[in-house]
Amino acid sequence: MVFLHLFIINKSGGLIYHRELSKYAPIIDVNILLRIGSSFHSLCSIAVEASPVKKNLPAMMGAGAGGNVTGSGGAGAGASNSGVSGSAKSSAGEADDDGIEVIEGDGLILCCFQTRTGVKFVITAKPGTRGLKKTLREIYVLYADCTLKDPFYELEMPIRCELFTQAIDDLMERIDPGGVSGRNGGGNDGIVKLR
Repeated sequence: MVFLHLFIINKSGGLIYHRELSKYAPIIDVNILLRIGSSFHSLCSIAVEASPVKKNLPAMMGAGAGGNVTGSGGAGAGASNSGVSGSAKSSAGEADDDGIEVIEGDGLILCCFQTRTGVKFVITAKPGTRGLKKTLREIYVLYADCTLKDPFYELEMPIRCELFTQAIDDLMERIDPGGVSGRNGGGNDGIVKLR
């Protein structure tokens, strides 16, 4: 298992946190990191709107077009063939329209978990890495425990919480105790990285 990068994107599309998770993670310029965050947010929005499979139960039942649109984001039923999938289930069992969930390429897997408040947790890894969705959910719990409970943290702003960064490092060490996911340089890499 080799995790590469962790991105947290706010509901407006701004990158609020970035962390290199492995010594194999490519070094990315800070301006490119910001563009990655906003581009991924835009792609998720486009995937939701362009999804060929949409279930609009209120509209189907005569409630009009003002109902909630749910369905699979991404590429619909053939998503697994194209390398992109985006369907999710809510607690009620109907599909939620969250946009892109997984993109698989020859040298990279990108997995996204979007919260109900619109914050996106995105992790990249080398192909063959398992448990990406579970890892993202654990990171979300750490975010809620470490960042949202910090009295000095303001929503939608960059995350500068040392406790959160340490918790991410501890999680990566627990997931990959062999040390393959050793971080570059340690410390708080946060969002601003000048190289």
